[in-house]
Amino acid sequence: MRGSKSMPGPLIRSGTRLKTARVRSRKRRFGMKYEMKSRAFMFMLVVIASLSFSSCDGGSTGGSTPPPSNANEWTWMNGANVANQPGTYGTLGTADSSNIPAARGQSVSWIDASGNFWLFSGDGTGGFLNDLWKYSAGEWTWMGGSNVPNQPGTSGTLGTPASGNVPGARYAAVGWTDTSGNFWLFAGTGFDSTGTGGILNDLWKYNAGQWMWMGGSNMGGQSGTYGTRGRAASANVPGARVNAVSSIDASGNFWLFGGVGTGGALNDLWKYSAGEWTWVSGANMVDRPGTYGTQGTAASGNVPGARQMPVNWTDASGNFWLFGGNGFDSAGTQGYLNDLWKYEP
Repeated sequence: MRGSKSMPGPLIRSGTRLKTARVRSRKRRFGMKYEMKSRAFMFMLVVIASLSFSSCDGGSTGGSTPPPSNANEWTWMNGANVANQPGTYGTLGTADSSNIPAARGQSVSWIDASGNFWLFSGDGTGGFLNDLWKYSAGEWTWMGGSNVPNQPGTSGTLGTPASGNVPGARYAAVGWTDTSGNFWLFAGTGFDSTGTGGILNDLWKYNAGQWMWMGGSNMGGQSGTYGTRGRAASANVPGARVNAVSSIDASGNFWLFGGVGTGGALNDLWKYSAGEWTWVSGANMVDRPGTYGTQGTAASGNVPGARQMPVNWTDASGNFWLFGGNGFDSAGTQGYLNDLWKYEP
């Protein structure tokens, strides 16, 4: 019995050793294959990383890491972070990093052919302004006008540029740039050539460092001369106004709409071309209601109601768009508006 019991033991142990040896052999072969595959995989990762690094100029001594993007972020570039600050004018015509225009609102501005930014006039903490500024290469330059508020205009001779000419201090004027790069200014509320405050209708052009009085009156509070609707004439001129809007068409003609005049709100549309004004549409009276017609359908009798301070833009097809403002609706009720209009010149 002992022999019969003792015989299977060594056979089982021997078989186990045999199986164990075979398993170890298979594991060694598997481990070698796994190690080889792992090394190959790691090699591929190194190659891919090297190629990616090289494609980003990381492997070249002349390459540089691109700066972080500032997209969708504001950057405070200049001026004070507290309200109602005076200006630092420096020397007339000389750029300086410490120069800064005084705090203001309702100015006019334009961009010249070189991409420089220009700023004129506005309503400041001490009164109305007529200073002219240029911003270029990170610095402001005081280019003209006074560093003292509430100054009268110096009109000079109509149609003649002069270094001493300057529009009177004002705010809420309109301005535009013509196809030759000249800047034009019209109307606003401010001071005329006698220093009397009021609503203006003077027209100015700025070119080569000089202002030129081009039309309208150098006295405030003037009514318009409408002439015949649709017909240009040298005697035509829009009346004094403030808070109007303006646009430029594809031919470089200037268009003017609405605002507030000496007697009330306006809805007249004007075109300025080749030195003459044309009364195009709207009323030659104040505070007129709008004629809306059928929504989405153009008609010669349609016209927005009289208003001030709307917003406007010109689309890619050259159409003028007008939205909102404070004025008169279709029933003649005054209030804030949210009507949207399109005009095809």
